[in-house]
Amino acid sequence: MPRNDAEAHRKLGKVFQEQGRLSEAEASYRRALEIRPDYAEAHYDLANVLRDLGRQVEAEASYRRAVAIKPDYAQAHNNLGNVLQRKGRQDEAEASYRRALAIRPDFFLAHNNLGNTLRQQGRPNEAEASYRRALAIRPDFFLAHNNLGTALGDLWRLNEAETSYRRALAIKPDYAEAHFNLGNLLPYLGRPVEAEASYRRALEIKPDFAAAHSNLLYLLAYCGLGTNEQYLRQARSWEINAIPPPEREAARRKLFPHVPRDGRKLRIGYVSGDFRLHAVSYFIEPVLEHHDRNRVEVFAYSTADKQDEVTRRIRGKVDHWHDITWISDVAAVDLIGRHRIDVLLDLAGHTGGNRLGIFARRAAPVQCGYLGYFASTGLTEMDYWIGDAIVTPESHDEQYSELVWRLPRVWVSYAGSEDAPTPVWQPASDGKVWLGSFNHLAKITDRTIGLWTRVLRQIPRACLLLKTKELDDSASRKRILSAFKAQGISEARIELMGRTADWKAHMSMYDRLDIALDPVGGIGGATTTCDALWMGVPVVTLAGGRYGERMTSSIVTAIGHGDWRANDEGDYVEKVASIAANPSLRTQLRSSLRDSVRRSALFDAQGLARALENAFEGMLDRSAAWQISKVR
Repeated sequence: MPRNDAEAHRKLGKVFQEQGRLSEAEASYRRALEIRPDYAEAHYDLANVLRDLGRQVEAEASYRRAVAIKPDYAQAHNNLGNVLQRKGRQDEAEASYRRALAIRPDFFLAHNNLGNTLRQQGRPNEAEASYRRALAIRPDFFLAHNNLGTALGDLWRLNEAETSYRRALAIKPDYAEAHFNLGNLLPYLGRPVEAEASYRRALEIKPDFAAAHSNLLYLLAYCGLGTNEQYLRQARSWEINAIPPPEREAARRKLFPHVPRDGRKLRIGYVSGDFRLHAVSYFIEPVLEHHDRNRVEVFAYSTADKQDEVTRRIRGKVDHWHDITWISDVAAVDLIGRHRIDVLLDLAGHTGGNRLGIFARRAAPVQCGYLGYFASTGLTEMDYWIGDAIVTPESHDEQYSELVWRLPRVWVSYAGSEDAPTPVWQPASDGKVWLGSFNHLAKITDRTIGLWTRVLRQIPRACLLLKTKELDDSASRKRILSAFKAQGISEARIELMGRTADWKAHMSMYDRLDIALDPVGGIGGATTTCDALWMGVPVVTLAGGRYGERMTSSIVTAIGHGDWRANDEGDYVEKVASIAANPSLRTQLRSSLRDSVRRSALFDAQGLARALENAFEGMLDRSAAWQISKVR
């Protein structure tokens, strides 16, 4: 090859790149650019290699050189947008995609990518339009069919979303991501068993698909599928497929320098993708605010790709804030290690966007699961699961790979908003008793429908109000009505409601309820339970056999109403019937229940913070003793 032939070096780089020899490809492209610095195509090719090597900053710089030399280089504008999108710079990514489309209006890849960044910005209607433009140009573009499904799901057009995913799979049956997305959707259509099959198919195609494995676990716990033993066996296998064996072995051998406590502040780290408007923030924000800064130094590690006013508020309640959304798990472990964190808490479990890979690689001497999830993580390197005597009784220890640390009080704290409307409920003039649930439809299992049918039969004057955003979907409404009709309950006794205009309007809807019903058989309420209690609505629950089925039991006990906790389904029916038959009790609760919550352990964030700090000290002492014995 001629030493000074830039094009020849670029062609050689292409060969290396196709063979997966990326370092050699990089060297060839750089040689081409030494010969011809204004070679836009070589800058573009180099950027692609740098991107694939994970060197995103250098890749961005090379794409920018390419478009500076050749402003009408549509592919480079598109790929620059991809790098910017991965970094969370959505506005800049959008601008790059629009430049690409101004140059090439028929660039279907750019239409698809523009749709992706619009979705990330919370603009699903515009995203839908972009995906449809891509498909108008390239009808067999399976990526766009899949992404259109996600946008339609965001818009709660659930049946249309399913159709889009199935079109993607008709074109590419081995498309793991579409099987995964179908699995995400089907529980909201009341088809959890099919969802499980979709996740398992995704994992057959792509065994190291960590998100699919996590979502499968989430589904099993959320919908109560399978036994506790089956769940834990599946959970233990997550790290085997998600983490390379050498990294798992390194985590098991890792030791941390022993730093005696001697009155020093403990360094506590919280890892979450939900430091934003999310149920987890309702519960963790009061703890962060009330931590004793003479005892602990608080680090927050955010993995959220979206931020809002709640994010900004939480940032002001921690000592150190680090956004680790766009860095790898390995880099995050290194960062956390440099911060010398004593106790690291995971607030996600197997929920979407989790970073369990950080914990599996052992980032701190003590690692705990807390909040945000409702079952064992299954991780070897997760030391503790934090609960209480009700939500995690000793008889349930075998359900966890972690050691269960029981707090001497309710495991959460709820900061009810004083901006919530004052309850103005009055008994219905026609004598009806309104039962209700504002939980997600995926929680309304067949067992739940069966139990609520028994309640409605027991109380002939009772009606049922269900409210959740999924009920904006007409097919979902028809499905729920049909399920109750099949049990002999007429549509006249069921009212379905979707989203309201705003949060205050949502909270005001609790004035419609006489009694709130907790779902059974999968996961019950937590946020919805607390909101109902704050609005003066009694909540009847069944203490089930798993953490997710016992959250409301712990909450109502904490406010002094363990009498609303049923031991079996017959007891559940009787408790609802008893409250329904006592309008004076319901009237009294409306005026007093909010004050009862305020006076209870549930509202005592300071007490929870102290209990957690005591737990952290105990955990660290145990860890230090274990490490010293291991070294000896």
